[in-house]
Order: sequence, then C-alpha cells, then structure tokens
Amino acid sequence: MRQLFSCFLFQKRPAEGLSSSGRAAFWIWNALLLGGAATSLGLLSLILAPSQFGWELFWDYWDHPGLIALNLLPPVVLAALLYGIAGRPWLAYVLTALPVLGLSFGNYYKLAFRDDPVIAADLLLLGEAGNMAGKYQLYLTDKLTAALVCAAAGGAVLALLARGRPAGRCRALTAGAALVCALALAPVYASDEIYQANENKEHINQWASSQQYMSRGFLYPLLHSVKDAFPQPPQGYDQREAAAWLAQYEDGVIPEDQKVNIVGVMLEAFADFSDYEQIQFTQDVYAGWHALEAEGYSGSLVTNIFAGGTINTERAFLTGVGIGDHDYRGGTSSYAWYLKSQGYQTSGDHPSSAWFYNRENINEFLGFDQYRFTENCYGDITGGEETAWDYTLFPVLTDSILRQAESGAPLFSFSVSYQGHGPYGDYECWWGEVEDYFSNPDLQPASRYILSNYLGSVMDTQKHLTAMVDAFRASEEPIVLVVFGDHKPWLGNGNSVYQDLGIDLSQETEESFYSYWSTPYVIWANGAAKAVLGRDIAGKGPDISPCFLMNVLFEQLGWTGDAYMQAVDQCRAELPVIHSSGACLTADGTLARDLTEDQRALVRRFESLGYYRVRHFNS
Repeated sequence: MRQLFSCFLFQKRPAEGLSSSGRAAFWIWNALLLGGAATSLGLLSLILAPSQFGWELFWDYWDHPGLIALNLLPPVVLAALLYGIAGRPWLAYVLTALPVLGLSFGNYYKLAFRDDPVIAADLLLLGEAGNMAGKYQLYLTDKLTAALVCAAAGGAVLALLARGRPAGRCRALTAGAALVCALALAPVYASDEIYQANENKEHINQWASSQQYMSRGFLYPLLHSVKDAFPQPPQGYDQREAAAWLAQYEDGVIPEDQKVNIVGVMLEAFADFSDYEQIQFTQDVYAGWHALEAEGYSGSLVTNIFAGGTINTERAFLTGVGIGDHDYRGGTSSYAWYLKSQGYQTSGDHPSSAWFYNRENINEFLGFDQYRFTENCYGDITGGEETAWDYTLFPVLTDSILRQAESGAPLFSFSVSYQGHGPYGDYECWWGEVEDYFSNPDLQPASRYILSNYLGSVMDTQKHLTAMVDAFRASEEPIVLVVFGDHKPWLGNGNSVYQDLGIDLSQETEESFYSYWSTPYVIWANGAAKAVLGRDIAGKGPDISPCFLMNVLFEQLGWTGDAYMQAVDQCRAELPVIHSSGACLTADGTLARDLTEDQRALVRRFESLGYYRVRHFNS
C-alpha cells in the first residue's frame, strides 16, 4: 500500500526507478481513474434523463445493456480525446462535464417545463433557449443537487489522485484513438434501425414522443437527433418523381373580382378548455370564441407540438409542409409567395423580438414584404418592453390591416400573438380572482393560480379579437379572417394542472390524443367578402393538420391554389391529419396507425412533395 501511494497517488509522473511494467501501470491507473470519472458523468446523465418522470424509468435502463452502453460511451470517448489534447485528467474531465451536465440539466428543465426534450436542433437556437429559460423559475431538486456534488467530487478526486501528464507522442496516440472510436461509433448513433431496436416501453406511453425519447436515456437520443438537425430526404424520396408529381398541376389564378384580403392570426397557446368536463366554469370564459365559431367555419387542428415549438404550426400553415424539421434559412416556397404572385401585399406582426426563432430573416425568406416586431414597432409603443400584450397588438394590427386593405392591392397578413405564452404564475392571480373563472375546490393552490392566469389571459385575448372582428364587420373592404391556436398550453411542471384536473393526456385513446394535440381554428368572412366571393363561409369544418389549413381556407374561398396545394389535396382528402407520431386521421374519421398500402403511399407522396417544396424555391 505504501508503494502504491508513493508511486501512483498524487504523482505528476511515474516515480524514478519504476520498471517498464510499473510505468505502464501508472498510466493505466490514470486512464482508469479518468475513464471511471467520465463513466460517472454518463451515469449522472442517465439519472437526470427521466426529469420528473420518476425512478422507474431509470431502473428500466438497466434491463437494456445496449442503452446503458450507448449513453455511457460518449463522455468516455470525449474525455479520452480531451485528455490527449490537454494532457491532464482533471482538465479533460471538467471540459467533458461542462457540456454533458449542462445539456443534461437543460434537458431536465425543458422536460419539466414543456414536456419536450433537448434535441440537437435546439443547439442551433441557443439564444432562444436562453431567453425562454429566463422566463421560468429554475430550481434545484435533490437529484440535481446530488448530480452537482458528485460531479464536483469526481473533479476533486482526479485533481488529487490522477495528475499524470503523458508525453506528447502518447497523448497524440490517445487523441487519435478516441477520434477513430468516435468516427466508428457515429453510424451506430445515427442508425434508425439500432435506435428502434433499443426501444424501452415498460413505463412509458409509446404514443408520447417525449417519453419515447427519455426512455432511451439522454446522450444517446441526443446524438441520434444530430442528423435530424440537418434534414434528410424522407424514406423512398426521388427528386425526379416529386418534380413529376408537381408538374401535373399549374398554379391557379385568382380572379381579380374575387380577391379578398386574407388575415391570418395564430394565437399563442390558445385552446378551448370548455371541452374539458373536469373544469367547473363559473362563467362562459370562451363566449367570444364561441360567438366567432357560430358566425364562421370552424374545426380542430391536430398539431405536432405540445406546450412549445410554435414555429412548427406557424410554418406548416405558411408552407403546407407538415412533416419533418426543415431549414427555412433561405428562399422557401410558401403560400405567401404564391399570393404575392397574384398581386397581394404581404405583411405581419409579432409583438416580440425579431431574432426569436430567427423570424426577422425567415419571414422574409417565406415571402413577407414587411413584418413588425418589438424592435421596429412595438417597443416604441410599450416604452421598450420586450413583448407587447394583446391590448397593444390587436389595435395596432386592426388599424394596419384596414389601412393596407384600403390602399388598393389586396392584402395577405399573418401575425403571431405572444400574450398566451407560459409560464402563467403559480402564486398570485394576474387577471382578477380564481373564482372569476372556475370553482374546482380540490385543485392544489399552485394549480388554481396557473389555470386562472391562463383562462384570464385567453378571455382577455378574445375581448381584443372580438373588437378586431367588429371593426372588420363594419368595413367595406372584403376581409376573410383565419384564426387558430398553435398548441396546447404549458400548465405546470410535468403537466401538473392537467393531472390535478384529472385530464387524460396519455394519447392512448382517441379522446386523450385530441386532449394532447388539438387546438381550434375558425374561418370568418365579413359581409363585403361574402358579397365578393358570392358564397357564405359557415358551418362545421374538418379536423385537419395545420399544413392543410390553407387548403381548407382556399376551398372555402372557391380558389384553386398553387400547384403544390393541388398536389397535396388528394392526401388531405384521404388523410386529413398526418401526424408526426405516425398516427393519421382517415377520411371516415378514424384515428389509425396501421395504414393500408395505399394510405402509406399517400403519406410518402405527401412527405416527398413537402421535402421537394422546401428545397426547390419557386417565388
């Protein structure tokens, strides 16, 4: 033991007089300590991976040795690479711990707040992530605190016990070996076949994509998602085939005497909670929305997102592309561009920062002539506030639309509100008192505050929306309004309010699937628009994916639409909902995962056309 201490522990280099085998043992000792510490980082990431889901999922990992290995290997390989570069075990460990634990903590919080894991594409939006993190109340649980303590202990152990710095040649070999290992493992982490083979279903709902992700740990699914950050063609994609499908159609021409002003408004986190029998309303919170539905054509959107990811619904509506994460940082074919080709002005508003989701640039790429943000409009009105509420947004938007509509050229306006964005506060009421909205006596205090703040927010939104509709109703300019929610709201960490209310979000039944994914839409036309179009716009609309909402709008207007809209309309007719989870709504209203061969062919056609549309800009 004394020899061990004198030769190995606390030493920067092998002791003088050691044999070659002893010197080899010294470096192996240092490597093993570093490898063990790096392995512990992978283990900590596994402990944090289920977030607030519970320990059951963590213990499930150990029934799947492949998952364990795929989650532990990345920090070991990274630490070896950094050891070869830096030459000091403790430094290699620290440089490994920072990204591993930083991302693991981020994933923990994101799952808790939004039921959405950290994926590789999020790393391209670090500015947005930092901004949103500041809006939530971060906290340290026992699990997070223990992870920090263990990580710090690992660094201290290495600093004291593994201090050896190998020669340059040895370090180069170590770094080279680690790099070769990383390159060899890359196809393994990218493989969809291996990913599916390592499924872990014991304690999760396989319909919930967030649970599917966390059931595989964190570092493994994170690395698997890297390829999704750089979109790949859908399975079976053939560019010439997609081009041929599209070439069968020509862009429709909107008759001059039928051109109406189109106003799209997407309401942040707007959902109709009167659908939930569990809430004991004390007033008709959704009176304004229901009045609008009674005058218009309404239905449900089945979105691909929950509690966040606004741009998914937003860009699906604007482009008609519904499946896949696409890069819109360049000219992108869209319905805004099509309407511009028909002589329309294009504009919109978002009363928040222009950089958020890179809207400042991407909205231009999508065909908008002008867009108003905090920086060029709303900041001046609010006195420099980062965001503006609906009492500011809707009057500005209404006046702008009426002015543009009177200017001569028809208008396509699309705006995104901010007011409904979470979090909603769990210790005080922002919009009156809890009793103003519901009377559920058994809710936890935090749930009562969160729910009252959300309902107060959407009730206020409806007031300002109704005022805008009244202004449009009185206008002699033909105006058609399409308004919809982007996703269900975040309501407490781990969906605590939904759970407190007893609302089933399991997605295991059709009802719970809709409870999780659906938001309402309505298409409304003023009298002038109905006169121009020669038709009424009213009744019950279909349940659809957001990417088909513009199809439904054009159908109600009696317009043909561009070639792409026509090409995907067959898909819409047969499968009005094509969901990212793999579920589809068939024409007879059945929610199904097991599709017929013909239906699968339609899905492939739809995905191929969407991929082609994004990558072949046609203004």
